[in-house]
Amino acid sequence: MQRKGEQTRQAILEAAIVRFGREGYRTTSVADIARDAGVGGTVAYAYFPNKESLFLAALDEDAAGVIEEGVTSILGDLDLRDWRQNLIGTLVQAVEHHPLAKRVLAGLEPDVTERVLEIPALTELRKACAERISSEQLAGRVRSDIDPVRVGNGVVSIMLSLLMSVVQVGSNVALAYGDDVTAVFEAAFDPPEAPASPRSRGRARS
Repeated sequence: MQRKGEQTRQAILEAAIVRFGREGYRTTSVADIARDAGVGGTVAYAYFPNKESLFLAALDEDAAGVIEEGVTSILGDLDLRDWRQNLIGTLVQAVEHHPLAKRVLAGLEPDVTERVLEIPALTELRKACAERISSEQLAGRVRSDIDPVRVGNGVVSIMLSLLMSVVQVGSNVALAYGDDVTAVFEAAFDPPEAPASPRSRGRARS
């Protein structure tokens, strides 16, 4: 059970996510957030020293929610192609109900856009991708000559770029290229098909 102080801090964070996500950093005041959270105007300063620290904490919290949904999708019992496609779809759907993360990914808070790349939850997503790639290598479904850690990091970078595109230009436009993105992943991941032996080619002609 959360202690009262933890509950108050969480209430302030949740109010900050909604208010910052809707109105942005410059327009929002700490007093607005405190009022939304149902606490006194100065209570927020007991947990966050200033508006900037509250904004960054709210961003970390909201972006982590998006990433955690992505991690869950990777850990599911899906075949190789399904988990790659499922990760894209999960992140796109998740960002729709994480307003502050969506605002930042849309480029509406340019001073902190890079902050998304630094949140701790991304480390977990990179790790989950690397572990999934490694397990698929052991099963023979992914090329054995690629580094799962480096490629997992690359997958996350591509997914974040796609997510920014979806938020900024709309899902209908960005996801129209979904099959093309899948084709790129297939070329990068899938083992080359073994050439048919002369004997098998001979049987095929007979």
